Amino acid sequence: MKARHFTYVSHPARVIFGSGTVGQLPDEVDRLNAQRALILSTAAQQGDAEALADRLGPRVAGIFPGAVMHTPVEVSVLATERARELGADVLVALGGGSTTGLAKAIALRTDLPQIILPTTYAGSEMTPILGETSDGQKRTQSSPKVLPEVVIYDVDLTLGLPVGLSGTSGINAIAHAVEALYARDRNPVIEALAIEAIGALARALPRIVAAPRDPAARSEALYGAWLCGVCLGSVGMALHHKLCHTLGGSFDLPHAETHTVVLPHALAYNAPAIPDAMAALVRVLGPDPAAALFALGRKVGAPAGLAALGMPTDGVDRAVDLALSNPYWNPQPLERAGLRDLIARACDGGPPRSL
Repeated sequence: MKARHFTYVSHPARVIFGSGTVGQLPDEVDRLNAQRALILSTAAQQGDAEALADRLGPRVAGIFPGAVMHTPVEVSVLATERARELGADVLVALGGGSTTGLAKAIALRTDLPQIILPTTYAGSEMTPILGETSDGQKRTQSSPKVLPEVVIYDVDLTLGLPVGLSGTSGINAIAHAVEALYARDRNPVIEALAIEAIGALARALPRIVAAPRDPAARSEALYGAWLCGVCLGSVGMALHHKLCHTLGGSFDLPHAETHTVVLPHALAYNAPAIPDAMAALVRVLGPDPAAALFALGRKVGAPAGLAALGMPTDGVDRAVDLALSNPYWNPQPLERAGLRDLIARACDGGPPRSL
């Protein structure tokens, strides 16, 4: 075996994991020497944000229930202005990737510390990556300013997550770990975490479909999502994430569902160039990992194709053009014909096909 060469960078973050851990939020605010928390949520989770405000009492400066999908820049600017008006000295985000993204966007502009309480399996709470949408395109950047200082994982916050969203959110998380296995800057630490994470979620998601409030299944899924987030925050991204950012930002497709549809196809496209990653995936997903991920989507009730999510059939060529503009590094060369077939199959809902 030849010697391995790699660089591993660990991002600082305080992680609290368990059941009932939301009760530690006041102590975490105090630990940051903060006194004026701005609580962030979506409109749908405003009631949960208000309950969280009751827990914090006088430490709350206000609530901003305006987080939306794909983090539009205009919402980021509005929320940042609100944080400044209120004199907020800490951001508390309750929700999934949309709310976490908004907290990061405010932190980028203000350098306020963040405490994230995930209610889905998005994983973005563990990354220094922010994606914002403007002029119909989603653009990503990486900065230590957007890495949350504290993440409180409370399994109880996920017990009521609808089965459908649980499934797509979980497969979205799996995508982070899958791409970490063949990232240009991959390393053995992240590879080990990725396989552990994929296995945990692949086991947990069907159990959640069968018993949505099973705390053991929910705990395993949240554990897997945490590790997937670590993977996403530690190494670069490739074709899958480029496609999802393109499709989501340009066609306003739902984030987790888009990841769920695209992942098997992107993996099949890259399969010929990543034999070691495919061998590792076989250990946790079975002999045909791309087909297994496609089947997992059906088990959790996710749509099979992008057309069901609102992708116009005449948008395939535009999506290919966008994917080829400023492309991410990818182990398999990006070729127009192959990409067009990938996106067209993902749009129609057909099974993945390797090159």
